[in-house]
Amino acid sequence: MNWLLVVVGAMVGAPLRYLTDRAVQSRHDTVFPWGTFIVNVAGSLVLGVLTGAVAAGAASSHLQLLLGTGLCGALTTYSTFSYETLRLAQDGARLHAVVNVTASVVAGLGAAFVGVSVAEALWR
Repeated sequence: MNWLLVVVGAMVGAPLRYLTDRAVQSRHDTVFPWGTFIVNVAGSLVLGVLTGAVAAGAASSHLQLLLGTGLCGALTTYSTFSYETLRLAQDGARLHAVVNVTASVVAGLGAAFVGVSVAEALWR
């Protein structure tokens, strides 16, 4: 039955990623992949809050499967991040590629840390 929670979460996360990416990219006239950056940072924040809530006993393992593995797993995308970074480098936008890697890692880890800290503040 756990697999069903993952599937349901992914059914929401995948279209949410696509729609968010398209909405963000349509508002930015730049080669930088803002849509992917936003969904990855947002997913890291959600996963951080969820992880902190589970650690504090405020959320169940079922919710972790639904939102963490399912929703966040489908919402965030390492493969698209990698592809877009490679494409930037190949197209001669090497500075954008380096900024994408650096900003994505720093912002993603930062968002996860903030999420865990928020959860700890709320449920400890």
